[in-house]
Amino acid sequence: MNSYHRDGTMRIDGNQGSTPGIEPNSYGRWQEQSTYGEPNWAVGGVADRFDFRADDDNYFEQPGNLFRLMRPEQQQVLFENTARAINGASQRTVQRHIANCTQADPAYGEGVCKAIEALAGTL
Repeated sequence: MNSYHRDGTMRIDGNQGSTPGIEPNSYGRWQEQSTYGEPNWAVGGVADRFDFRADDDNYFEQPGNLFRLMRPEQQQVLFENTARAINGASQRTVQRHIANCTQADPAYGEGVCKAIEALAGTL
C-alpha cells in the first residue's frame, strides 16, 4: 500500500515538490527500505509482504497475453492512449516504456513507438 503521503500527512512545505515519488524508478530516489518494514504476522503460516519482483512473468507475459487478445482496433486505441498519456515525459522514460512494451510483444512496442512519433508530428 502506498498512500503517497511523503513524510506524513498534511504537509504544507512543498513536500519534495515535483520529485518523482514512485519506486522502482530510474532516478535513485525513494528506494524501498526493507529494514523499516512491518514485522511478519503469524496467522497459521506467516503473513508477509509479497515480493512482486520474484515472478517476472507478471511484468511481460501477462501484458503480452492481454495485448494479443485485443482486436486490431483495440490495439490501435491502446497505442494512441499510451502516446497521449506519455506525452511530455523525458525521452529516457519514453524509451524505457517502449522497451517494456516490446518485451511484452514486439508489435506492442512498435505500435506504441509509431503512435508516439505520429503524435509528435502533430504537436
